[in-house]
Amino acid sequence: MTTYLGEVAKGRAAPPERADDGSPTLLYLVGRVDRVVRRAVDEAARPYGLSVSQYTTLSVLARRSGLSNAQLARRSLVSPQSMNEVLLALEQRGLVRRRAHPDHGRILQAQLTAKGRKVLAACNERVAAVEAQMVGELSGADQAALRAALVQCVRALHGGLESD
Repeated sequence: MTTYLGEVAKGRAAPPERADDGSPTLLYLVGRVDRVVRRAVDEAARPYGLSVSQYTTLSVLARRSGLSNAQLARRSLVSPQSMNEVLLALEQRGLVRRRAHPDHGRILQAQLTAKGRKVLAACNERVAAVEAQMVGELSGADQAALRAALVQCVRALHGGLESD
């Protein structure tokens, strides 16, 4: 049985823009936040020659080195095919290197290079400024509550974060 939320997730239906009381729905607001954050991160990463997907991949590898293409794709919210393109571009720039898994030669594990860590560190400063601007008017307690609520939302929709 197909649900409305399932159709929204597959891009076949748009979430309603307004709730019954006329205020924006949570799904609409989350979608808007996603789009404005992606645009702001894109602007922050662009001076370093990075796309949002490339920046996300570097960030994930900084926390979890040695991930496979499939693992990186899941954590970066892109398809395995797209992740392969991202990794190839990062490899060509010397920001990432891939080596065969010691037990499974067909699996390539990705790692940041020293150059990749340097570019990521510089880019992180600009991305941190984006986050600071986004939550600048929230108290520390409100920021913590927002973080906890968003994590619960992701988990409720089986979007990960259990083991990250």
